[in-house]
Amino acid sequence: MFGNFFKDLTNKQRLIFDLSKKDFKSKYLGSYLGIVWGFVQPLIQILIFWFVFQVGFKSTPIDNFPFILWLSTAMIPWFFLSESIQSGTNAILDNSYLVKKVVFQISILPIVKIYSALFVHIFFIVFLNFMFLVYGFSPNIYILQVLYYLICIFFLTLGITLITSSLVIFLKDIGQIIAMLLQFGFWLTPIFYSISTVPERYHKFIKLNPVYYIVEGYRDTFIYHKWFWEHPNLTINFWVITICLLLMGIFIFKKLRPHFADVL
Repeated sequence: MFGNFFKDLTNKQRLIFDLSKKDFKSKYLGSYLGIVWGFVQPLIQILIFWFVFQVGFKSTPIDNFPFILWLSTAMIPWFFLSESIQSGTNAILDNSYLVKKVVFQISILPIVKIYSALFVHIFFIVFLNFMFLVYGFSPNIYILQVLYYLICIFFLTLGITLITSSLVIFLKDIGQIIAMLLQFGFWLTPIFYSISTVPERYHKFIKLNPVYYIVEGYRDTFIYHKWFWEHPNLTINFWVITICLLLMGIFIFKKLRPHFADVL
């Protein structure tokens, strides 16, 4: 089941890429700035954080790094992950006209949304490197590790969105529940704060969160210069959870797929 699912998706990479470009452009169709809004909105949010914490509150550096750099390395993967989950949850609803097309493999729709969010994320990885250069930090070999964490985000969000995009067709409240859980997830993940500020007895629970692995992975890549294999327990924990979500997502999707057309 697992192998056949990804074999089919691999064969349709060109179609997925073309659909993701179309989806990205259609989000901002009709606006004067068009796709520029996809980059401007997160950029403005980062600039606001910079002004508030760096200029206003004059936040002290964390581990000898400017707070805005420390924060941005966690915010940027969070933007990608949350956008992928929110848009991926509605992937089938947004393309309901394709469900009745027997020849169309609708399991690629959540992936289309993830790819669409990836375009903006790649821009912000470049922008993040620019920020580091402005503060006097040059890129190094650890930047290659971003590719690994992109794979991590892809499979984690794919597993989640296969589940949510299937369930939301039958239970519309899933969309609101996901939005609420993402708000909780943002504050439960050490993005604005360091895990060292949390009592140690809660660390093991925070580290069970797979998003923690990704957020800290980006900081390890850009700030602390550590490879992912230096955290074997966290890596194993992440992939066990992610693979379980993927298997669950594929199972739920295949079970509910025959009933999509009836409900839509």
